[in-house]
Amino acid sequence: MGLFDGMMGNASEMDAKKAEQEVTELLATAENVEHAYKLIRDMMIFTNKRLILLDKQGVTGKKIEYHSIPYKNITHFSIETAGTFDLDAELKLWVSGSSEPIQKTFNKQLNIYKVQSVLANYVCK
Repeated sequence: MGLFDGMMGNASEMDAKKAEQEVTELLATAENVEHAYKLIRDMMIFTNKRLILLDKQGVTGKKIEYHSIPYKNITHFSIETAGTFDLDAELKLWVSGSSEPIQKTFNKQLNIYKVQSVLANYVCK
């Protein structure tokens, strides 16, 4: 993904092994990265045990906030597809104990249905 794509909000699917290198110190025993998506500097990583959200902050992006969400704590989720004039697709996650959803925005170049399907496979077991 080029810099211009990132500035335009184009999300892209990442190689799971490359994403695993980003979070190797966070992973539990027998935990593996299975799917990953990147949006500019932020990442959404699906492991076999939880969802990890990376929020890179600051000018250099060296400060990173990690959100670890066990799949069992996701109470519901929704997607909003891109429209004719609204070019962004959105994924919203509601986590137990929080009234406000976590919201991620994607450019319509990424198939939001695929992201939703990956999430559904983990949450709806």
